[in-house]
Amino acid sequence: MARHIVARTSDIPAGGNKVFGLEGRDVVVFHVNGEFFALLNRCPHEGAPLEKAACVARLTSPEPGIYQRDRVGEMLRCPWHGWEFDMRNGQSWFDPNRFKIRSYPVAVESGEELQKGPYVAETFPVHIEDNYIIVDV
Repeated sequence: MARHIVARTSDIPAGGNKVFGLEGRDVVVFHVNGEFFALLNRCPHEGAPLEKAACVARLTSPEPGIYQRDRVGEMLRCPWHGWEFDMRNGQSWFDPNRFKIRSYPVAVESGEELQKGPYVAETFPVHIEDNYIIVDV
């Protein structure tokens, strides 16, 4: 798996997302609750673009008439048919044994931590002497 630098954290506002073309695939990165999640930008049911999905909460019910909301914004609701997926792992809540969105690991690192590219232009020392630019080769 190749590593790709896709954006600055400030490029994707809280609650927003952005699509990137990576190795021939559209990958959508979501910014939710201070975390970033990357998923293939395609619903496995009919292919809807998940960048258009609603980011909703997980709703559970321990007993009839009692509902609990948690993980607000971490569940995706497909824009075409309403199927729901867990943003953390792509798992379907409609049919968890058959459908899953491919998810990708995401890391937030400072610019200094990023790996330098393999191509480096050759540089030479430069000095100024009596208003003349001197290049040491």
